[in-house]
Amino acid sequence: MSDLQIIPARRIEAEHFESNSRFLASGAPAFSVQEARDFIALIKNKYPDATHHVPAYIIGHGSSVTAHCTDDGEPSGTAGRPVLSVLKGSGLGDIVVVVTRYFGGTKLGTGGLVRAYSESVRLLLNKLPIARKVATTTLMFVVPYALFERTHLLINSHLGLVRDEVYGADVTLTVRLSDDQVATFKNRMIELTRGQVEFIILEQNPQTIMPLMK
Repeated sequence: MSDLQIIPARRIEAEHFESNSRFLASGAPAFSVQEARDFIALIKNKYPDATHHVPAYIIGHGSSVTAHCTDDGEPSGTAGRPVLSVLKGSGLGDIVVVVTRYFGGTKLGTGGLVRAYSESVRLLLNKLPIARKVATTTLMFVVPYALFERTHLLINSHLGLVRDEVYGADVTLTVRLSDDQVATFKNRMIELTRGQVEFIILEQNPQTIMPLMK
């Protein structure tokens, strides 16, 4: 599992209150700096009356990453860096977070700001559904009803995702598989059908979000 590229499965928000200030952390997957910037702009437009929008993102994984953060008007080092630090500690990549603050009338001080921004991101990560980023291939093929259940077992054992099922004289299946599972799955299906299955490649995607159980 250590070589998996773990990413957010989808957009999510988490709310935190600190001394009457409201902190709303918004997170999403982002596969490029431009996608991260677009998400930051989206959040700013969504909450235009907020006091601050503190962004941070990590694009990529491992030793090949682009990381960025700003304080957006908060005292230097009290907002962006704590947010980015929590992100780096999570092991996630291809993630963008914006912590939106509504000032509640009470100054938090340097330590209070660091604590509030850090905690906002931790709360977000605690509820964040995770996924792996993988190259995938989507296949379409036909199986007889007699082999339908065993085909499903093979799909599950190869961590495949059924995208569609059409029932006619036989069953037409559309299945998404990670590229490292495709060859083995095809071989097992050829064995199961005694060579009577034909595969059509519908799509190949190098950056697919495949959800994981958290």
